[in-house]
Amino acid sequence: MHPCPSSPGNPREVLVVGAGLAGLACALDLRAAGVPVRILEAGDAVGGRMRSDMADGFRLDRGFQVCNTSYPQLRRRLDLRALGLRPFTPGALIRTDAGMRRFSDPTRGLRGCADLLPGRMASGCDLAAVARLAVRDMAGPMRVVKGGGDRTTRAELAEAGISEEFVETFFRPFLSGVFLEDGLETSSRFFHLVWRSMLRGTLCLPEEGVGAVPAQLADGLPSGTLRLGAPVARLTEDGVTLADGTEVPGAVVVVATGAADAGRLLPGLPVPPSRTVTTHYHAAPASPLREPTLVIDARRRFLNTCVLSEVAPAYAPDGRALISTSVLGECPTGWEPPLRSALADVYGTDTSDWEHVASYTVRDALPAMPPPQPLTRTCRFTKGRYVCGDHRATGSVQGALASGTRAAREVVADIARGTVDAG
Repeated sequence: MHPCPSSPGNPREVLVVGAGLAGLACALDLRAAGVPVRILEAGDAVGGRMRSDMADGFRLDRGFQVCNTSYPQLRRRLDLRALGLRPFTPGALIRTDAGMRRFSDPTRGLRGCADLLPGRMASGCDLAAVARLAVRDMAGPMRVVKGGGDRTTRAELAEAGISEEFVETFFRPFLSGVFLEDGLETSSRFFHLVWRSMLRGTLCLPEEGVGAVPAQLADGLPSGTLRLGAPVARLTEDGVTLADGTEVPGAVVVVATGAADAGRLLPGLPVPPSRTVTTHYHAAPASPLREPTLVIDARRRFLNTCVLSEVAPAYAPDGRALISTSVLGECPTGWEPPLRSALADVYGTDTSDWEHVASYTVRDALPAMPPPQPLTRTCRFTKGRYVCGDHRATGSVQGALASGTRAAREVVADIARGTVDAG
């Protein structure tokens, strides 16, 4: 990336506030269309919520996040080979009262398929209902997946013929880690998009951490486009005012921040509630699970856990293992003993010698997406003012990038029509 020094600015520039995925996508598309653009980012690096840190040789993402190779925006914008994507095992391990069970995709291999036999984890009727759901979402046209009425995911699963017992065994604990809510109250439209993407793609981690994704996007920006350490205090008629009082002129402003900051900068903008998640990192002298597989808990003592160093060895120094475990909400006092106990039960090992490396609480990790949920929204707010981010589309990497794409497209269209004076 090429941060730019402080400068007076160009009054005909488009100012993009925020260098997360949506802001970077918007800026790249504006530049490709020949529109002058400058990104103002409050932090010391790009990425927003998608960043990675190094601590004592461990690579720590700021919250558990993955890349899905089926996301069209990722495939279009990124050199996936250069990211060195490391795949998770398709499916998940589930700690049930009857022991560990594997929910796997039989089309990708026979490993663990014994647990898909009727009676092991689900009834024959449940397995048939899941198969019908998979065929519909994986092979059906997108208009069918997106179309139809919207309801809660729980109601949709019931309508699909999946029993409450299997919902509680698999879908509720698994999807809680995707939606960051525990009641399956998220839009069924979004559920179908998620299910389709998982069936058609592979969940992966970049070998250098998820922060490598926005870093690669930022490397595509010309020198002088990005200004770090430039928090925007407010929008003005002529551009923006930074927190230090500096005025930066711009004919058009695109607010590409999280929902809360977008609502602060654009009074009157509808802001959805947000989901909070905390991810704990522990180091162990040896891996408690010798495979790159996501583990969920039918008792819902946590959202999910995995041995990150089994997925991407560069996440931990040689000879040690890094375990990630995510839980809903803030980190309460006294959280560690019960979590260690749960992890000891799930992994079947003593966790007393595990070292707590770090914890990250992300308060605006995802927007709430109850039905009826539009899958995209216009980015136009008022004349010359636009807003983008996953809260304007779907709570996902794909949603953030798609919203930034739409914002750029609408800005370019308005410039061509002469309704805004930029370029």
